[in-house]
Amino acid sequence: MTTVWVLGDQLTRRGPVSRALDGDADRVLMVESREFAGRHPYHGQKLALVFSAMRHFRDSLREDGVTVRYERADTFREGLGAFFADHPEESLVAMRPAGGGADALRDLVQDAGGRVEFVANDSFLCSPAAFREWDDGGQSHEDFYRWMRRRTGYLMDDGDPLGGEWNYDEQNRETPPDDYEFPDPARFPPDDTTERVLDEVRAAYDAWGEVEAFDWPVTRDDALDALDDFCEHRLADFGTYQDAVVAGEWALNHSLLAPALNLGLLHPAEVIERAIDEYDAREDVPLHSVEGFVRQILGWREFVRQVSLREDALADANQLDHREPLPKFYWTGDTDMACLRDSIAHVREHGYAHHIERLMLQSNFALTFGVDPAELNAWFHAAYVDAYHWVTTPNVVGMGVYGTDAFTTKPYAASANYIDRMSDHCAGCPYDPDATTGEDACPFNALYWDFLARHEDRLRHNHRMAGLYHHVDDKRGDELDAIRERADEVRALAADGEL
Repeated sequence: MTTVWVLGDQLTRRGPVSRALDGDADRVLMVESREFAGRHPYHGQKLALVFSAMRHFRDSLREDGVTVRYERADTFREGLGAFFADHPEESLVAMRPAGGGADALRDLVQDAGGRVEFVANDSFLCSPAAFREWDDGGQSHEDFYRWMRRRTGYLMDDGDPLGGEWNYDEQNRETPPDDYEFPDPARFPPDDTTERVLDEVRAAYDAWGEVEAFDWPVTRDDALDALDDFCEHRLADFGTYQDAVVAGEWALNHSLLAPALNLGLLHPAEVIERAIDEYDAREDVPLHSVEGFVRQILGWREFVRQVSLREDALADANQLDHREPLPKFYWTGDTDMACLRDSIAHVREHGYAHHIERLMLQSNFALTFGVDPAELNAWFHAAYVDAYHWVTTPNVVGMGVYGTDAFTTKPYAASANYIDRMSDHCAGCPYDPDATTGEDACPFNALYWDFLARHEDRLRHNHRMAGLYHHVDDKRGDELDAIRERADEVRALAADGEL
């Protein structure tokens, strides 16, 4: 008999926990580490989400007759030591951590006098072994997505993609009309357990962001309700407006399911299959919405997890040698730039902003500004409720700021022209999206052209970037000098908290 060790982001009854439920394990061990929670100035809602979900999972197992040893300790080492002091003959079995790190955990267990066996992580649709067998080092995310579609049969029709196309991204870039009303997402007000956790977070941690607005799902039942709510009320229009950025709208039609998925409360298979069932049952749910949603989970989420396991140096990658500190307004939200002020407010208030805000506002600004990738990555990791190393680091360091070209072929840099096209922020912003220089010019413009000029040697011959350098060539001389001067001014204003 063994003890099943459940990590804080493995809150699933699949895998080893099923042994305890079937009576084939003595008990379940869970460790809530105060030191781990204090490593970063985490968003208060992130801490509350993890701790509350863990305690609810503990209670649900106990209700089903499982013995749960729940250690609240200063460190994992202390919690494991206390357990093995009482059960010196026990061995542990646990799922492998989603982002690696099994060796470090094994060392902790051995230092505490115990043994641990790690088994396959059952919370994903692609195993590391299957990915290694498929991956030849030269295949793209799109190749992976198509392989996964064929492998799972999702949205396939006799070996071909449903509808005849693999990707309907061109239909997922519309701007909502002025009178469009986004439906409110489901809310999950704190129960007594969550309220106690929130009180502890306020008292014990130097947490960032607003804690009072917490309403994330923390139980399996809540997560299933959130999935139903998305499929019934927001899936139909999700795809059409998934890349839009709208002032004052933090959720739009996005699913908001990543926190529950990343904790193990939902499994990607059931999420995808629930969306496909909705498509099959309703004529008003278009294929491009369902395909776009499936691509996010089956394609990108699964892909970046494998990338995080394959590329073990991602956290330190900095191929552009960017060294600027992260501007303080990422923490305070104190900037006159309307788009960034609004998107950072979403993170402060909810621990969340959607993928275009993350990539084309927060990361795009940091990329063109020259922020050290590690600093931006640390902010994302602390600030977002769905952030874990395996998903945040590849998205931020790889895709967001092009710290590595291990799996992305170009930097996602853009000027105000893109932001003006995809959002409604520019009309109410004191900065002019059509101006590149001058004190009223949108900072994105000078930073964008300065970025291209600074990294010409690396990027000019990139087949996805080469065309842009004709425009850089047209600006050489006094115009480019003025652009560089404005970019330096933007960096100085940001450093002084006056941007």
